[in-house]
Amino acid sequence: MFSSKPTDADAVAAADSVAVIGLGRFGGALALELEEAGTEVLGIDDDEDVVQSYNGRLTHVVRADTTKEEALRQLSLPDFDRVVVGIGSDLEASILTTSILLRFERPTIWAKAISEPHAQILSQLGVERVIRPEHDMGKRVAHLVRGAMLDYVEFEDNFAMVKTRPPRQYWDRDLGTSGIRARHGVTVVAVKRRGGTWDYTTASTTLYDDDEIIVAGPTAKAELFSSLV
Repeated sequence: MFSSKPTDADAVAAADSVAVIGLGRFGGALALELEEAGTEVLGIDDDEDVVQSYNGRLTHVVRADTTKEEALRQLSLPDFDRVVVGIGSDLEASILTTSILLRFERPTIWAKAISEPHAQILSQLGVERVIRPEHDMGKRVAHLVRGAMLDYVEFEDNFAMVKTRPPRQYWDRDLGTSGIRARHGVTVVAVKRRGGTWDYTTASTTLYDDDEIIVAGPTAKAELFSSLV
């Protein structure tokens, strides 16, 4: 429902919900995904048309100038545990909003950056979770394009999980005797049979040519293993 009453925001904050500031392509998609997953969301944007477009789609949605500390306090932002700053096109608004939220101390903040300098500024302000959607997606797609990976997720500290297929030399062999970990420095952690669902692997799991597998390990080694297909 559409609301601009502080008492509504108080109720959302008390429910351990998420505030999403900036309902553009990134923030809007994130807010809707959170709602779909059962998380209550307070959506905030400074554009009346955008706010109206989310009427009835988010728990609460309000129009506000988030560069003003009083506006954030009226919306109970200091009481939220999690806040996402999805403002992208207005660099000044992103930085001002984030700096105010950091003074509140309580919220865990995720902030979107549209460039490397923007990301550096947010990090220097003290934001631990800086998001660069276009940059991160570009890196992910580049990894997929380069090899025989079906999907790819990279974590911190040079670690990745790759969805791929078993290389020919490991068809019809069980993992316990395959030597994959010793030879390639990666671990096959899950397998999906044709027409089946994902399941954890054990030493007795046998790999077949039409399986899909998830391999975990150092990024370069996981990529190299997928290239063997």
